[in-house]
Amino acid sequence: MTALDTAAPYLGFRSHTVLAETAADLLPRFILSTKVGFFPSAGGAEHSLDPVRLRLAVERAARELGREPDTVLLHNPERTLDGLSTADGHTLLGNACTALTDAARHGLCRAWGVASWDTRPLGTVRVDDLPSPDVLMVRAGFLVSVDLLDATTALRTAWQPGRTWGMSPFGGGHRKVWEEFDPRPFLQPSHSDLSRIQAAFRTAFHLPTASAMAVGTDDPRHLAQLFQALGTEVDTAAVSQYLRALHGHRQHWSSATRRSASLRAGASSGSSS
Repeated sequence: MTALDTAAPYLGFRSHTVLAETAADLLPRFILSTKVGFFPSAGGAEHSLDPVRLRLAVERAARELGREPDTVLLHNPERTLDGLSTADGHTLLGNACTALTDAARHGLCRAWGVASWDTRPLGTVRVDDLPSPDVLMVRAGFLVSVDLLDATTALRTAWQPGRTWGMSPFGGGHRKVWEEFDPRPFLQPSHSDLSRIQAAFRTAFHLPTASAMAVGTDDPRHLAQLFQALGTEVDTAAVSQYLRALHGHRQHWSSATRRSASLRAGASSGSSS
């Protein structure tokens, strides 16, 4: 493991300081990414895309970490964009992206990007003429809905980020899912000896396609198992078939919902006549 990912609001906005104290002189040996966009408030935390606050947050991150982060990500911009008009969202996101672009140009970080838990609100904002992020971090894995996967695909097509990183490949720790669902058939047969968790992790790199995956754990053995899974091969044909099945199920459900609504409307019309 050579990369660390954190965020300003983690550990009650103490993550940068704690990481610097814990890692000490080892921290420069890691590729380091962090996120800005949440700020302390009376209620605990508030989200903002204000470019001045974002620039100050990047500067503060470098001071607290004792070094410039390699990548700074705009943290969940959808929290502010959700519900805004296309024009207002476009302006706010554009100003925020410009602030991080300037931060990278002035040496406060090497690269910048966007980390989005839900890319669907970003789909309502025209991004094709905004600064293109070096990194787009998105949810990945089997527990990501087909609607969210499609929204991420559309966003990547429009925005053309340099790299895509995945996060939360286990869906926030839903252990029961992996007791009932076996993702090992999505690996090449020669790797069937891996655990379900290892298979879920490795396949997440294809849901959507990602060059890196952020995971959190309190158990070093867990990280070692995930690292071991990186050497396995994924059956991409099986993944493609899985995605086609998801789209087919969505279309069937949408058709059934429309038919049900039509029947209810007909019944209502008949009862009123």
